[in-house]
Amino acid sequence: MKISVVIPVCNEADNVGPLAREIQAALAHHQPFEIIFVDDGSTDGTVAAVQAARSGGIPEIRLLEHSQRCGQSRAVCSGVEAARAEWVATLDGDGQNDPADIPELIKAVAAGDDQLKLVMGNRTTRKDTWLRRFSSRVANRVRGGLLRDGTPDTGCGIKLMHRATFMRLPWFNHMHRFLPALYQRAGARVVSVPVRHRPRTRGISKYGLSNRLWVGIVDLFGVRWLILRNPPSIRIRESLPGE
Repeated sequence: MKISVVIPVCNEADNVGPLAREIQAALAHHQPFEIIFVDDGSTDGTVAAVQAARSGGIPEIRLLEHSQRCGQSRAVCSGVEAARAEWVATLDGDGQNDPADIPELIKAVAAGDDQLKLVMGNRTTRKDTWLRRFSSRVANRVRGGLLRDGTPDTGCGIKLMHRATFMRLPWFNHMHRFLPALYQRAGARVVSVPVRHRPRTRGISKYGLSNRLWVGIVDLFGVRWLILRNPPSIRIRESLPGE
């Protein structure tokens, strides 16, 4: 398995089919791959839409279903845990990330060194309302100032992650907002790549000012504490290997 793509979805029935077809087309030259939809307690036809997309000619699709709504971070973790590839790409389920950008993230990994473990998308041109752009700008500025992660767009849904490194990170709710800092804490290098961003044309946004700008303030200081308490990175050499 060359690459796994994880998409957390909640009430995105209209977006599932078009998004799956775009992913299939974008990764035509990166086979074999898998597309893992993680349904986080949808109450519409999202599950049926995923099933229809697979039976309609996209056999790479897998479906995980949460028994109850747990949030985006838990959905991402569920997908990464189930992924079978060394590298895992994530996309938001609202269709605003362009799957055609995934190969650019793969190129960044190929051009990097062994320390590169996370490639973040950077939405240079946002196609959102002014409120969402404002709240994201403030959140990114505050996070960047406290965590010094050098990442201009930590909230971007499209990214490419080294799975084994992700599995060693401390898990907590909303951790997906702090992945660059967490990867750097683990001794990994993180780079950002410009990506496209599209307006939402189907479905309803799950985020607003209250759950985008203010949520996670406690987590922000928690991550800062983790960074300060992290011991310096060391390299381990086995001088007497076992037989």
